[in-house]
Amino acid sequence: MANEEDDPIIQEIDVFLARSLLEKLYLFQYPIRPASMTYDDVTHLSAKIKPKQQKVELEMAIDTLNPNYCRSKGEQIALNVDGTCTDETSTYSSKLMDKQTFCSSQAASNVSRYAAAVYKKGELHLTPLHGILQLRPSFTYLDKADAKHREREAANEGGDSSQDEAEDDVKQITVRFSRPETEQARQRRVQSYEFLQKRQAEEHWVHLHYYGLKDSRSEHERQYLFSQGHGLAENTELIKSPSEYLMMLMPPSVEEENEKPMAPSNVLSMAQLRTLPLADQIKILMKNVKVMPFANLLGLLGSGTDPTAVLRCVQQVALLVQGNWVVKSDVLYPKDTSSPHSGVPAEVLCRGRDFVMWKFTQDRWVVRKEVAAVTKLCPEDVKDFLEHMSVARINKGWEFMLPYDEDFVKKHPDIVQRQQMLWMGIQAKLEKVYNLLKEHLTPKKQEAQSAHPLLVSGEQRVNMAKAKVKQNYGQLEKEFQKQKAEMKSNDSSAKMDVPNIRIKEEPVSVEEPMDTSAHEGLNNGLVNGLHPAQGSMDPVNGHLPGGCIDRVTQELKAFVSSTFKKQFVLTLSELKRLFNLHLASLPPGHTLFSGISDKMLQDMVLDTGCKQILVPFPPQTAASPDELKVYALWEAGDTYDQHRQVLLEIFSKNYRVRRNVIQNQLSQECGEDLNKQEVDRVLKVSFCSLW
Repeated sequence: MANEEDDPIIQEIDVFLARSLLEKLYLFQYPIRPASMTYDDVTHLSAKIKPKQQKVELEMAIDTLNPNYCRSKGEQIALNVDGTCTDETSTYSSKLMDKQTFCSSQAASNVSRYAAAVYKKGELHLTPLHGILQLRPSFTYLDKADAKHREREAANEGGDSSQDEAEDDVKQITVRFSRPETEQARQRRVQSYEFLQKRQAEEHWVHLHYYGLKDSRSEHERQYLFSQGHGLAENTELIKSPSEYLMMLMPPSVEEENEKPMAPSNVLSMAQLRTLPLADQIKILMKNVKVMPFANLLGLLGSGTDPTAVLRCVQQVALLVQGNWVVKSDVLYPKDTSSPHSGVPAEVLCRGRDFVMWKFTQDRWVVRKEVAAVTKLCPEDVKDFLEHMSVARINKGWEFMLPYDEDFVKKHPDIVQRQQMLWMGIQAKLEKVYNLLKEHLTPKKQEAQSAHPLLVSGEQRVNMAKAKVKQNYGQLEKEFQKQKAEMKSNDSSAKMDVPNIRIKEEPVSVEEPMDTSAHEGLNNGLVNGLHPAQGSMDPVNGHLPGGCIDRVTQELKAFVSSTFKKQFVLTLSELKRLFNLHLASLPPGHTLFSGISDKMLQDMVLDTGCKQILVPFPPQTAASPDELKVYALWEAGDTYDQHRQVLLEIFSKNYRVRRNVIQNQLSQECGEDLNKQEVDRVLKVSFCSLW
């Protein structure tokens, strides 16, 4: 009672409910406007709405004369979006960013508790809101600028090509026959995100006319915010008992499931997931994650979950691969479904994916071409299989995405043995279906002998190499002493006196031996581009005999000269490749096997009349340093010397040049008009190995 006396009622206000704008009144929440934005300026303003989605787009004018407006920035944005030409499709016709588009999003899904109020002459008039929309700046003009940039780049690349007149390559096409859609498939398609987006995009925009704050039409519409009649019959909603009125002000918190936005069918929160049975939880997790260690699966299921029950359930929906659980193929591809890429039925997809999983039980690496050759499936399906459980490595193949789980294998040997028996049955089926060769089954025998993975750490390799060398050290020492004795006897019998030559004997280290047996046969008889048998031209203490240097120089010069007369422009990488091919064709003991360094090769290129062309490649290029070094024969003595020199000057200034620029430059420098075919011939003759 004391509180009520301290807080007396000072005024009573009549409340009226206005219905004239019911289901028509929206509240727009604008962002903090910049100083150059004028919301009441309707000169360059437009508006449109999608009523079903309650989506609005407003186009506001920007005051370009405002001192806070950066004119240079506005001109740059307009240039990036529209380019230099102005037409009807231009976003900014004044060549200046003079407007800004705002796009709306719903601020609240339930607006039944909100109303707009107008107070006038001691009366409060309420109008229920139909929607609350938040307006945010739209940056679609940046997408338009990116699209135009890509179009310009595509046009430039199209102009650079010298094969414009060539016929299009014949491409293989895939013909797919659609099957009758089942009711279950139709429901999944209707609930999919792609279908909802398509249906929303199909709704047409309704263009609106914007009236300013002080416009007479706005004044007229504002009168509808007041109740048109003050009779009790029109405001029966406000005649409530105190308890009913309190219930209206503070309604109980009841979840309105019908108004929740529809999520995709495969999305569940962790709280919703844990309300399901354990078997369904594991199936949903494995179907979404696809590959998971057992420890991670237990962590997702929450504390207190029985590991034995989890093991029993996970074996129903997954298979063990390298100690990790991989979801079964029939869980991902249920019966009566088909591939979204090729239309292949689920049975064929399951067989192909089982083959990929079986390959990963044999090795850490799988080659995509081998899988496609065996399964005869389209590349997209094979890529989906591999992406489920592996990661692509450049120039290596696809590696299983998780490391070998040795802890699980040691703790659960019975599970591992049961899974191996399952894989033996799957292998037998795959052998019958795909007619697997012995080369596909070889890793299976290796795995049967050892339960350890094929992946060996670097420390293990070093220890294995040390143990192997220690075992064979006695035999190697005997062979070394025997060879040393034979060399001494041969020297004494031949009575050869080689002055100023000392042979340095390197001590054999027992502590740090190197095992090279794993690398034998990998170089195909070449070590760093040199044959191991070098005959009588071996360098002594790193130096060549006097007469050998001249012969090496002559042979190297002959190779460089002949190579650049055939291909006038070469990178250092390509030149080294051709030199290695040349060495492979020479007989053992040739003078060039004495060892040619990169510096010797580059010096010889410059000595034969070639020049290094400093092509300004972009800094973000992925080319190697040897590929960035370009050498060209400056004078070959043919009719194209002058043309070639002009081209080299052009490419020393820019690494990418349009063909019409080349044609104009050649015509100016050479004093003759060259048509397109002649320019193509010059390019082909000069840069046949590079461009």
